[in-house]
Amino acid sequence: MNSGIPLQYFLILATIMFFAGVYGFLTRRNLITILMSVELILNSVNINFLAFNRYLYPHKLEGMFFSLFVIAVAASEAAVAIAIIINIYRRFTTINVEDVNEMKF
Repeated sequence: MNSGIPLQYFLILATIMFFAGVYGFLTRRNLITILMSVELILNSVNINFLAFNRYLYPHKLEGMFFSLFVIAVAASEAAVAIAIIINIYRRFTTINVEDVNEMKF
């Protein structure tokens, strides 16, 4: 059960990553950096899943299955978001959030 690295280190790392992602999501104007901030938030959640799984239930794999599910959802979310960003760039020739003020086809 003792892996050598205390649980607090994982929680501190995940907290820093989570709040860096929230800060980037709220302050950035570029759609790509907003997408990267969302991915950072999802990766911090994965660290929490894996750390708690390792320390609370070391012989079970529930945390790893949840992490794989989050990775699959994040990959599909990134693919859809990049497709939307490409369409926005084709229409407005910019990917700044403030410049995109109407959504028509």
